[in-house]
Amino acid sequence: MTERTPARGAAFFDLDRTIISGSSVFALGWAAYRAGMVSNRELAADVANAVTFLFAGASDQKTDAVKNRVLQAIAGVSVEHMAELGEQVIPRLETDVRREARGLIDLHHAADRDTYIVSASPIEIVGEFANAIGLTGGIGTVAEIRNGTYTGELAEPFCYGEGKAIAIRKIADERGYDLRLSYAYTDSAGDLPMLEIVGHPVAVNPDRALETIAYHRGWPIVEFSRARKKVMKRTTAGIGAAGIAGAAFAAGITAGKRAAARKSLIRRVLN
Repeated sequence: MTERTPARGAAFFDLDRTIISGSSVFALGWAAYRAGMVSNRELAADVANAVTFLFAGASDQKTDAVKNRVLQAIAGVSVEHMAELGEQVIPRLETDVRREARGLIDLHHAADRDTYIVSASPIEIVGEFANAIGLTGGIGTVAEIRNGTYTGELAEPFCYGEGKAIAIRKIADERGYDLRLSYAYTDSAGDLPMLEIVGHPVAVNPDRALETIAYHRGWPIVEFSRARKKVMKRTTAGIGAAGIAGAAFAAGITAGKRAAARKSLIRRVLN
C-alpha cells in the first residue's frame, strides 16, 4: 500500500509595505533613471506615487499607469541590461526588509512551508530578490522577450489583483500546495483575490479599504515597522495581541512568554 504524501501549504508575501517598508517600483525607477531609461519627469512621478503609496496604498488606476509606463520603458531593452538594473536595486531592497517580516518568513521555514514573494514588479527583480533574502522563490510580472530583448508587452497576466491569484494557483498546481493550508500577507485591498484563495489571509499594514474588509471578515490585522514591534488589532473574530511580526496569530502565544514555550507552540500550530 502506497502512503499518500501529506498535503502542505505555502506562504505568499506581497512585497511593497509588507516585506519592505517602501516601494520597489520607486527603487527600480531610480535605477532606470540612472541608466538613462527614465526621464526626470517620470522619476518625479515615481517619487510622488511612492509617497502616496506609503501613506494611502496603491490604486488600480495608478498601478495600471505604472504597468504601462514600465512596459514602455523596457521595450527594446536587453535582458542583460535588466539584470544589471537588478544588481543595483536588490541590495537597496535588502536594506529595507522589515525585521518582523523576516521573523514571519523564518517561522514558515521552521514549519517546512515554502515561501514566495508575489509582486507586480518584474519577475527578474522579484525572483533575484527572493533568492537574496532566502525565500523559496518569487512571482512577478512576466514581460515578453524576443531575441533577447523586451517587446514592451506582457507574456502572462499582470501580477496584480486577480493576476496574483492566477499566478498563485498556477504554482500551487505545479508544486502541489494545498491553498486551504496556505497563508497570504498583503497591505492592499487591490490584492483581495490573493487573500481570498488561501485558508489563512493576513492584512499587514493595511490600507483603509483592506482594514475594513479584514475587520468584517474576521481576518487578522498586523501592523509593524522597523522602528517598533508589531501592534495586532482586534477583528470581529476576536483575535488578540502579541508576538513579533504577527507570530502571535500564527502560534497563539502572548507577549512575555519564554522562548522555549514560544517555539513549542509555534511548532504545534504551524505544522
